[in-house]
Amino acid sequence: MAGETNAASGHRTAPHTADLRIEAWAPTREGCVAEAVAGLVDAFADRSKVPPLGVREAEIGPAADADLLVAALDEVIYRLDAAGELVLAADVAARDGDRLRLRLTVGDARRAEATGAVPKAASLHGLSFAERHGTWACAVTVDV
Repeated sequence: MAGETNAASGHRTAPHTADLRIEAWAPTREGCVAEAVAGLVDAFADRSKVPPLGVREAEIGPAADADLLVAALDEVIYRLDAAGELVLAADVAARDGDRLRLRLTVGDARRAEATGAVPKAASLHGLSFAERHGTWACAVTVDV
């Protein structure tokens, strides 16, 4: 398993029967989504040496929190699949409570070193996303 477990914000991944399991946490809902995005990308690519190409924006929702998380991860997978863009960083902001604005800094995916299987989609099976004791936490399975 990779990732920090004692930081205020973080993520970790674990293999999960032909899939990938991502867990993320942060003090805010939006921060937790951003950590989940980082966990997703870190699971299949080393983005450390990829220069940024630009910023892509997306609005997602309206939806329940768990569905917003899945939509954000699916946006990252879509950018990779449709445009060959690897998300290098994600800024996530609330919009009207049940919407999120994503500002995704992207780079050329061909410039990244592959470290794992490329994701295909976020799954609703075993999905959790909630605030407990002042910390937002999520767990999501990703088809690879």
